[in-house]
Amino acid sequence: MAARYPFEEAFGLRPTQARALDRGMGEAVGRRTVFRPSDHESFGKVADRVAAGNAGLLASVDDRETTQLRNAIATGALLTSGRHLQHGDKEQSGRNMEVFTNCATAICSFAKFYLLLNGSGVGRAYDDELCIVDWAQAPDLYFVLGVDHPDYPRDRAALLHFGLEMQILPWGTMLDAFDADMEEQVTRFLNRFVLATAPELPDAQTHIIDDSRDGWAKAVEMIEAMAFEGAQGRALVLDFSRIRCAGSPIAGMQGRPASGPISLLRGLLNVRLNVIEPSRGSGMPQWEQALRVDHYLSVEVQVGGARRAARMATKSWRDMEVLRFIRAKEEGGLWTANHSVMVDQEFWQFVNNQEQVGPLAEHARAVFAEATRCAWINGEPGFINGDRLEDNRTGSARRKPVHTDGRDFRSSRYQATQAAALLADLADCAARAHFPVTTNPCGEITLHVTGGYCVIGDFAPLLACPVPLADVTPGHAPRELAQEWDARVRDSVRLGVRFLLRANRMDALYAQEVGRTNRIGIGPTGLHEWAWLRFGLGFKDILDEDRAAPFWRAVRELSVIAKAEANAYAQETGTARPVTVTTVKPAGTTSKLFGLTEGAHLPARRQYLRWVQFKGVRREYGVWENGTDPLLPTYESKGYPVRSLRSFPGMSIVGFPTVPLIQRLGMGERILTAPEATPEEQYCWLGLLEKYWIGAEQGNQVSYTLKIYTDRHDLENFRAMVARHQPGVRCCAVLPSRADSDLGYEYLPEEEISAGRFAAITAGIQDDKVREVVDWAHLQCASGACPI
Repeated sequence: MAARYPFEEAFGLRPTQARALDRGMGEAVGRRTVFRPSDHESFGKVADRVAAGNAGLLASVDDRETTQLRNAIATGALLTSGRHLQHGDKEQSGRNMEVFTNCATAICSFAKFYLLLNGSGVGRAYDDELCIVDWAQAPDLYFVLGVDHPDYPRDRAALLHFGLEMQILPWGTMLDAFDADMEEQVTRFLNRFVLATAPELPDAQTHIIDDSRDGWAKAVEMIEAMAFEGAQGRALVLDFSRIRCAGSPIAGMQGRPASGPISLLRGLLNVRLNVIEPSRGSGMPQWEQALRVDHYLSVEVQVGGARRAARMATKSWRDMEVLRFIRAKEEGGLWTANHSVMVDQEFWQFVNNQEQVGPLAEHARAVFAEATRCAWINGEPGFINGDRLEDNRTGSARRKPVHTDGRDFRSSRYQATQAAALLADLADCAARAHFPVTTNPCGEITLHVTGGYCVIGDFAPLLACPVPLADVTPGHAPRELAQEWDARVRDSVRLGVRFLLRANRMDALYAQEVGRTNRIGIGPTGLHEWAWLRFGLGFKDILDEDRAAPFWRAVRELSVIAKAEANAYAQETGTARPVTVTTVKPAGTTSKLFGLTEGAHLPARRQYLRWVQFKGVRREYGVWENGTDPLLPTYESKGYPVRSLRSFPGMSIVGFPTVPLIQRLGMGERILTAPEATPEEQYCWLGLLEKYWIGAEQGNQVSYTLKIYTDRHDLENFRAMVARHQPGVRCCAVLPSRADSDLGYEYLPEEEISAGRFAAITAGIQDDKVREVVDWAHLQCASGACPI
């Protein structure tokens, strides 16, 4: 019997010309996270290798599908995700799935660390019933770095660098200010905590850390497993001498500089000094121990390369110590995770019905009051409706079997050996947990608390347009053009679903869970541009379901197509029916490539500087330190604004003048930015997306950050708004915001600037050679801003 062929062939069966990246930010993101030297900065070549690599995961993919997949990616209609664009190639079938997954969860620290090192965003539930390791019972840790290692501090300059890296000295201390007292202080610290050779201790266990992600994670696994076993009083010697020196190229990260052994050493020393030792004296609760261990390890991923660590930390509202969790961000020090409280219908009933009494009702109201008080200050914690998440709602999460042999975290690259007993006990705890699921850092994916993945991807219906966007009259595409455009959108969804399901066949640590759930998440990005150009609708129009009926019919049709194709393809390939299919992810990297609004979000600003982090800082005499990302001095020499950071030691930011594509589509005054939309309008928008795209079955969530402006709403109004609207959606991050200068952050990812300042900055950028200069003469007309 012939294989089913679901495509309309709207993308053709011959390679088509690739779409050019958006000038400025799009090109910069492409160079930083997507392009390889062999791509020659051609998105078409990216599409070639990504399509070939994915198609190679399953022998039954024919050439017609591969060509259409390539064309969908090349035109931007199917953007997949930054992970796939970066790593996809003909070698994909031999690589580990972790490199291609954006979203994951973990139930212990070594697993979380390993996933972060592989580039995944990782969620973890810190519920009392899921934190069973007492880090006070960890072994006594000793650290060795051979004096012949290039990073061992042997001279005065190296001691200064070590002192700065270990945060012994004030950040920014220059060599001429590094006096004898400072040098003695650093030397004492070095001699106390970093040994040149392994100490001779009775019954000591020595472990030489391999120079790989797997090696770093295995060191943490040993410590965590021994803590679970109760190894206090025993010695574990960790030798860092095999780890490559700082600045060495990482082959799997486009040659970007390695962090070197000092980074991992610093993380583990912080665990020893700030978790293990205090827990032995003060009785720190085990959930807080886990939270702090994860933070200190995540810091080293923050500065370890191009990708920063992304984490979600959740805790059940029923836990008696959840109030301490809520205050953790306000008290400072724990900045590497998004914090959210996991709630349910019962919680909201207690909050919204004062007539309900009793200890649990009083506790719920205290949790709500404290969470909203803290969120009013810094935006965290948020609320996630755990009972509305797909796997919890349907009960599929509770059908996960409990394994005792470590298979829950095992692949050809990494096997959990010492921690097998720990993983088994945690799986048993999770089977009885009130909330057996949590989410990824951005909140759009539901995953089992013991660990799981979701491969996710974006499609951009605007970019499926087969003609230049400037040739389309908004809302009035000729019939033949509209038919071809719509067919391309439908095929991009079909191709995307199959693309993601094939990725689930890769070798994976969570292979058991991937096989059980076959979970994927496909979602749209650039929705507002598509609504305008294809349907002639602005944001306020979309909220009127009658007026926007053609738009919402199209969205629902695409959701139905996505799920039907996923279910059919899974059956044909002998895999499980996907537990989830639809989502809307933040779509940051993919949307920036083409200047789109990101995921479901409204445009944040009309013109702004988008600040991007790079590793490296200036030292004395204007010299960049060793290991600095080579792009930093390049951007600075071309006139881009560059600043070093205090809150992220060792990092600098580059400002890219940006005007989003939506301002160039002729919307004029019908553009509505996020600050201009009311919270009620945005909650309505989120609810409509859940209704028409996510759907009643096989849906994840919409990742969305809703900003509440404190000059328009006070704390009580904020609380009333959250209490009224938050119970009606699966999740939504509500972020009180104020004037940029009043937020207290050293920098914001997007800094709104006036048209005049925008013009001045772009005039100072000399970047014609690499085509990254923003075309201000073109943009000033589209944005309605005059630079004079």
